[in-house]
Amino acid sequence: MAFQCTVPAVPTVQVDDANIRITRWDFAPGAVTGWHSHGWPYFVVLLTDGILRIHDGKQVHDNHLVAGQSYMRQAGVEHDVMNGSDHPLSFIEIEVKNPAAFAGTPGRG
Repeated sequence: MAFQCTVPAVPTVQVDDANIRITRWDFAPGAVTGWHSHGWPYFVVLLTDGILRIHDGKQVHDNHLVAGQSYMRQAGVEHDVMNGSDHPLSFIEIEVKNPAAFAGTPGRG
């Protein structure tokens, strides 16, 4: 079950090709992504400090994050994301469609 909210977060796709999708998400206070899951592993990098309120279908968790902080999730987890802050919140989401495409990328440790 998703959050009860009528304010959608605003996704802006920056890159979407065979290997990767990069989306900027902008949330007004209380805005939500809507119930969804990802088909690929993904990373999130916060652009602003704030509270990401995550609903996993059973529980709601408040995650207090700061600008520059990041996290990673595996594909397939259903969830809804809400801005639990009293101010706008933004993050970059990077979905890795084809990890093998990056195996020979210079700079990998």
